[in-house]
Amino acid sequence: MVGAKTRKVFISFHHRDEVYKTRFARIMDGNIVDKSVEDGDIDSSNNTDRIRRIIRDNFIADATVTVVLIGECTWQRKHVDWEVGSSLRDTSKNPRCGLLGILLPTHPDYGRREYNPRLMPPRLADNLRGSSPYAAIHDWTDNPVSVKGWINAAFGRISRQPDPDNTRDQFGKNRSGPCSAGWQD
Repeated sequence: MVGAKTRKVFISFHHRDEVYKTRFARIMDGNIVDKSVEDGDIDSSNNTDRIRRIIRDNFIADATVTVVLIGECTWQRKHVDWEVGSSLRDTSKNPRCGLLGILLPTHPDYGRREYNPRLMPPRLADNLRGSSPYAAIHDWTDNPVSVKGWINAAFGRISRQPDPDNTRDQFGKNRSGPCSAGWQD
């Protein structure tokens, strides 16, 4: 049974990091309601716009927090960018989600005191700036109590002013080049 403080969480990730997505869902089982898209949930013969609409309306719209699992190349992925952007919009049909980034052990900044924002998904990095950022970032842990605390804190930031930064143009395609190079404006 879902408790009063159990959050509905959409998990955004690069397919290369699916092992961590599966592990995250297993670790958090009973602590969150996983609103992620699973293999077979969406007919892959649909066009990109239809797939995005299904994800937005059937998965993200019902979530309260989006967790971005950040591996080495996650910043390059158009679907991660789009999912973060959809999570930050606040409409009558799709209320805004809290936003949390978790650095995976495969990320070059994992375990470091500081991180390179150019190795983060750009829209997430935009929301990590300032003295009172909309998003937060943490290193991966297997401790569900810590992660649940991070998720609840992300939910608490939803009503914070100013609104999150969602002004960046949406990726039209995946970014290319070496993962370690990072994005450029």
